[in-house]
Amino acid sequence: MKAAVLTSFKEPLEIQDLPDPSGGPADAIVRVEACGICRSDWHVWQHHLTWVGIEVELPRVPGHEIGGVVEEVGKDVANFKVGDRVTVPFHLACGKCTYCQSGRSNLCLAYGVIGVHHNGGYGNLVQVPNADATLVHLPDEVDSLTAASLGCRYMTAYHAIVDQAAVRPGEWVAIFGMGGVGLSCVQVATAVGARVLAVSRGEAKLKQAEQEGAVATVKADKDTAQQIQEITKGGAGVSVDAVGTSETTVTAIQSLAKGGRHMQVGITGAEDSGSISLPVDLMVIQELRFVGSWGCPTTGYPGMLSLVTGGKLTPNRLVEQTIPVTGVNEVLNAMTDYNTQGFVIINSW
Repeated sequence: MKAAVLTSFKEPLEIQDLPDPSGGPADAIVRVEACGICRSDWHVWQHHLTWVGIEVELPRVPGHEIGGVVEEVGKDVANFKVGDRVTVPFHLACGKCTYCQSGRSNLCLAYGVIGVHHNGGYGNLVQVPNADATLVHLPDEVDSLTAASLGCRYMTAYHAIVDQAAVRPGEWVAIFGMGGVGLSCVQVATAVGARVLAVSRGEAKLKQAEQEGAVATVKADKDTAQQIQEITKGGAGVSVDAVGTSETTVTAIQSLAKGGRHMQVGITGAEDSGSISLPVDLMVIQELRFVGSWGCPTTGYPGMLSLVTGGKLTPNRLVEQTIPVTGVNEVLNAMTDYNTQGFVIINSW
């Protein structure tokens, strides 16, 4: 198979011909038809997340936003067969632990993360451990490109907005960062009836946020929190940090109304290395809640996919471009300067 391979951190990925993967009795082999290039891949490439114990053994094939077709199944796989169209949540689950049994398979990580602890979707074939607990069937209406755009960023946005924040119709939701996950949050929050306020440094990104449903925008500056307080007449009910910096996290919290909920979706880079100082007194006095949100459990997929097939969510509208696997390094370099907008999807090898 052909794959883009991470052989050295911060250096260009190498396009290599690798042996086809083989699976165990509980595994599946999926032929990848589309795979997104996610900022989480950029973090892996930059050798981030070591501060939370995530180490990547090299060489590694990245990629965790996958849409494809089952090519092979192990003898113990009961719920999937050759030819099934599937997507692969990035957090690989066991299906048996307390988290999985309570509908929180995103917290299991028994097998780690695909593209981090196992070779991922930058190759045109991928081994999926423990397929019955991890793979998700795709409806006929959802093609592989849409499945890849659902990938990490969109399903993360859905879980944050619908499950973790429990956003209500009419609430103000202030979303910081209009990259792939931020724009996904705009779509999802709009679909559930929220009034979305988008925050970004880029004018083009703010215009795209308006196209996706944002009713107000703020160009990020030193008085961003004050502007949001004025626009919303007292603060947002929910804030979402889709970037992951000290500046965005703290400003998002300061933008909340009393009793508001902050959703932390973006993960930090080397500058913060996993730790951000928070305005704790403000959070206490105003009874603000800080909630982390990680991926989306498989139990969340039926609701999300039903909104996609019903036309209320259109993740493929956020696809900026499709590229061959040979173009991956150009995209990763653009991410370093925050010069990507929406999703870039690999669709040929």
